[in-house]
Amino acid sequence: MQDMGILELDIPPIELHASTQCDIRSVEKAKFLADVGFSQIVLARELNLSQIAAIHQATDATIEFFIHGALCVAYSGQCYISHAQTGRSANRGDCSQACRLPYTLKDDQGRVVSYEKHLLSMKDNDQTANLGALIDAGVRSFKIEGRYKDMSYVKNITAHYRQMLDAIIEQRGDLARASVGRTEHFFVPSTEKTFHRGSTDYFVNARKGDIGAFDSPKFIGLPVGEVLNVAKDYLDVEATEPLANGDGLNVLIKREVVGFRANTVEKTGHNRYRVWPNDMPADLHKVRPHHPLNRNLDHNWQQALTKTSSERRVAVDIMLGGWQEQLILTLTSEDGVCITHTLDGVFEEANNAEKALNNLKAGLAKLGQTPYYARDMQVTLPAALFVPNSLLNQFRREAIDMLDAARLAHYQRGRRKPVAQPAPVYPQTHLSFLANVYNHKAREFYHRYGVQLIDAAYEAHQEKGEVPVMITKHCLRFAFNLCPKQAKGNIKSWKATPMQLVHGDEVLTLKFDCRPCEMHVIGKIKNHILKMPQPGSVVASVSPEALMKTLPKRRGV
Repeated sequence: MQDMGILELDIPPIELHASTQCDIRSVEKAKFLADVGFSQIVLARELNLSQIAAIHQATDATIEFFIHGALCVAYSGQCYISHAQTGRSANRGDCSQACRLPYTLKDDQGRVVSYEKHLLSMKDNDQTANLGALIDAGVRSFKIEGRYKDMSYVKNITAHYRQMLDAIIEQRGDLARASVGRTEHFFVPSTEKTFHRGSTDYFVNARKGDIGAFDSPKFIGLPVGEVLNVAKDYLDVEATEPLANGDGLNVLIKREVVGFRANTVEKTGHNRYRVWPNDMPADLHKVRPHHPLNRNLDHNWQQALTKTSSERRVAVDIMLGGWQEQLILTLTSEDGVCITHTLDGVFEEANNAEKALNNLKAGLAKLGQTPYYARDMQVTLPAALFVPNSLLNQFRREAIDMLDAARLAHYQRGRRKPVAQPAPVYPQTHLSFLANVYNHKAREFYHRYGVQLIDAAYEAHQEKGEVPVMITKHCLRFAFNLCPKQAKGNIKSWKATPMQLVHGDEVLTLKFDCRPCEMHVIGKIKNHILKMPQPGSVVASVSPEALMKTLPKRRGV
């Protein structure tokens, strides 16, 4: 959650998690949130390993950190450019993604530094190489950004990190899974085969100069060969990998992605294919021989993901004992829950002891339609007894139902942490619009913890002049080698003078705060946005009667 006003409401005593929108970058803020009752906090993506470790050491809250997916160029919760330009608030989950637009960068003299590039568009976050270091820094919950992503993306990326974490756990003796169960995957995950804009580990290790995806915010995929010839309705290509009907292919022409879906693919020779697109793009005829070809949709690989692609099961140890008048079945799950079930009857010794014993083990291990698998099987009967399959199957099913119920009863639901005593004090006494205080309950919360002066959130339309509509660690001076800290010689002779970002009629001023290495994007809310209803006010004005009219009518009523 982001809105602190919720803590002033009468809510169920559930665990509270602080969203990345809370902009948790300092030890002081993290400790405050933990002390007011948050069990888990999502840290800002911009933090490095030492900063994460410092927060972990100072608080008892579980540390959650983004490890994969799209990167917001601004500090989360500190981006208002969408609302300023369109009235759509990123803080309310309705970002218009102005950061993915092309911009022209100008210096303080009006000279063009970069023309029509996606200068605020970041590569995608990928912390695969840093998982072990993040664990050592105290991260215990690994967050994957997945907004607007499809099923293939979710399956692929979660499988990738599940396998990476499992490998780390197997290698080290000091770690254990937070939950029970093992996952088996029926495909080979690849982070390169689903949507991404290139990869960066952002600031986890150190500031780097290649964190931006300036050429295109689109997914071009992996190189698969080159275009040899373009005809009226087909193209001939030489491929490094087999192509298939339905593949999504593309070429880059002057930084523009020209893509198409392969309707029919015909092999014409060794590594050579003739491809008929569903619709032949006109710009494809501009391509010269040996132009690089990319594939951003591998049809056969995607088809594999539409089927059952993984299976997670909990280990169960099975022990069958008893005597001829009663069978005793004990199931113990890997989380330590144990049940015992009995079956009364008269069970004769089997004529074929070995076969009967194997039948008992096989019958009890049939857990295919359950979330369990048999890790260990022991039969301690005084003799190999004959048990009809129908009875054995029913016996096993009843025991599994009992285990399900016992594990559910054993589950400890997380509860809301009590507020620390003495009550914590917020580290600031004055909150600007950057604190996103939008309602009276949030004001009550901050006043309760020592804040004296509170400015209204940006969405309240009190900030009508030029203000930072975006604050980011991404610095365009650094990206284009114009940073005073990079200058040779007398650094005092260099000044981080303001610059401009231009998109159409929109002009944004860039100001640089070199001490914390931040870039402030300065803008002004548009006049027509000021005339629009404030976020949330329209919903509040709808009467219950009007709301009922929007519900679909039930048939037969």
